[in-house]
This record gives sequence, structure tokens and C-alpha cells, in this order.
Amino acid sequence: MPSFSSRTPASFAPNALTRAIGERRREGLPILDATESNPTRAGIIAPQSLLEALRDPRALHYNPTANGLLEAREAIAARYGGHPDNIFLTSSTSESYSWLFKLLCEPGDEVLVPTPSYPLFDCLARLESVRATPYLLTKEDQWRIDIHSLYEAVSPQTKAVVLVNPNNPTGSYVKTDQLGLLDEFCARHELALIVDEVFLDYAFRTDHYLAPSFVGRSSGLTFTLNGLSKPAGLPQMKLGWFTVSGTKAGTEPVRPRLEWIADSYLPVCAPVQYAARAWLEALPDLQRPIRARIASGLALLRRELPGESGCSLLEPEGGWTAVIEVPRTRTEEDWALTLLNQDGVLLQPGFFYDFHREAFLVAGLLSDPHVLRAACRALIR
Repeated sequence: MPSFSSRTPASFAPNALTRAIGERRREGLPILDATESNPTRAGIIAPQSLLEALRDPRALHYNPTANGLLEAREAIAARYGGHPDNIFLTSSTSESYSWLFKLLCEPGDEVLVPTPSYPLFDCLARLESVRATPYLLTKEDQWRIDIHSLYEAVSPQTKAVVLVNPNNPTGSYVKTDQLGLLDEFCARHELALIVDEVFLDYAFRTDHYLAPSFVGRSSGLTFTLNGLSKPAGLPQMKLGWFTVSGTKAGTEPVRPRLEWIADSYLPVCAPVQYAARAWLEALPDLQRPIRARIASGLALLRRELPGESGCSLLEPEGGWTAVIEVPRTRTEEDWALTLLNQDGVLLQPGFFYDFHREAFLVAGLLSDPHVLRAACRALIR
């Protein structure tokens, strides 16, 4: 038997909630999944006419380009800003992270990542032999970045700071009054910014306190990530991208290195690249039912979880998820297991996202409204 890389987990044993889900399914018991984040499973199906864009005959010819088809990059630039020459196409946001960690880090280096946030960072960093070191977002301060925790976390091995704007699952945006502090921190320690903007199109309000896109915003070296998965609700089409911005002196040495990495993979299939322009032009229509479902889910949570219920909705500023604070009379795991075993309701415990303390549960705003209502009522019971 060969040995295996330490970049893969030593154990794949399921956690208690996963085991409980499996047991219910084996017994044929229903599960009311209030964590839905997949639009294609939430009844939000894109029109079949979108598939016509995949019939472009040019896709029958192989014309590889390191950073992706120019036509697709021009369409992305027209919608999200940046120069087409500074946009790189990937098969997903996860792959974008992978390339950037390759670009910026030696094995054993680290990137600073927000907590609470998406749990995939540890996995993506580990696969590149990089450490994901947490910094804090503070609930008591509208999930603002704890700048002090950034300075505590940084080390000589730190190469980049990851921001998620808006964050998943808190739905919180980077606040504009912290942008200067972030620039100062990155300049002082010679760090790149990696900004994940996959939920940027789904703001619940627009005001000057919420940071807009980081494309072209900072003079420091910045990589801004996005893709079709969330803006278009098309995770199955596997098209992501990132935009490089900063000063000319800062970005010039980056592009040939990224082109070398990209040329080693060439991951995006031709039909998707040729279809990208039409799909991006269709974004208003594609986003309309997603926005409606999110608005409906958020309104329902506000109605069903009044302040006196003991379960508090932590108001998100954008995105597809909602965080519910529950009494610390039991652990988050106990809350999730009790809801599943007694009521057949599935909510995610906060520790999946590295919340700093108990007790939080996470719901998906794309979930069926009837399921969300059942989840709220089970919580209050």
C-alpha cells in the first residue's frame, strides 16, 4: 500500500450530523433541508434557451489561450470592470484560489482568511501546502474586520489576505471605513489582497458603508474573484474568473507567471467560453427569480423569528445565507441534531463556519419557504 500525501485528510469519518442525516435517509424518513444553496435544486431553473449559446460552431476548433477566450474576457470586463488583458478564466472560484496560492506562496507559507467564513479555505490551502490562518470578523461590530486580529495573525510567512465581500455565511460586506486600514496593513507587510465577490450582486441595501467591488480600487496588488455559479445561478457551467489590478509596476511581473500557470491547465471548455457573453447579457433575467426567492426567505425569517422568540435573526447585508443566534442552553451540534431527529429539519451548526463562540445556526435563503417556516417553528418549539 503506498503512502498518501499529508495534503489529504488522515480520516474521512463523518461527523455526528452527517451520520444522523444518513440514518434518516436509510430509514426513509423525510428531511426538510433549510440549508439549500443550489439554485438548480431550489426550483430556480434557467430557461432552456440558454443552451443555444453552447451550439457555437467555433467550439469545434481548438484554439487554446492561456488566460481564456478574449470574447469572454471582454464580456466580463463590460459587466464587472477591469481590463480584459488582466482577466483570467478558470473552471471555478476554487480553482482561482488554487492558482493564486501557487502564484504567491511557497510550501509552508500562509494566507490570512476571515472567520467565520466559508469552510473550504482550509481545504484549498492545504492542497497547495499552504496554511490558512484565521483573522476575526466581530459580530458585535456588524461583522467588521478586527484589524487588531490581522496584526496578531501576520507573520513573515504571510503572503496574502483573503476577503469575502459579502461574506458567507454572515452576509456582511467589508465596511468602507476600514478600506484605508486594510491598504495600510497590506502595504506595510507587502501582502496581496484576494477578494471573493461571488455574492456581490446580491446586496439587500446599497449605501456608502458597504464596500463595492475591489476591481481597480486599490493601488496594492489585488485579485478579485467571481464566476457564473452565483451571479447567474449556473454552478454546473463551471466558469470562474479573477481580475488582476494594482499599479503597473505591481501587476507587470504577475501576468507572465499567471499565464504560465494557466497554460499548464487550460481548464475551461470551449463551448462555455463562447457562451459566456450571452449568459452574462442574460444576468438580469437569471437573477430575478433568485432575488425574489432570497427576499421571500429573508422576509419569512423576520416574521417567524420575532425578538421575543429567543431566536434572533442576524440581519445580513447580502448573499444567500442567514445566521440565526439561538440560546446557549445547548451546543450548536445538539441544536442541529435535536431539530433533525425530532422534527426532520436540517440547519447547519455555526462551527461548520468557525464561529468564535456558541450558538449559531445557518439557513439557506434559497430554501423552500415552507421548509424555512417549518424550521423556524421547530426552533421556537
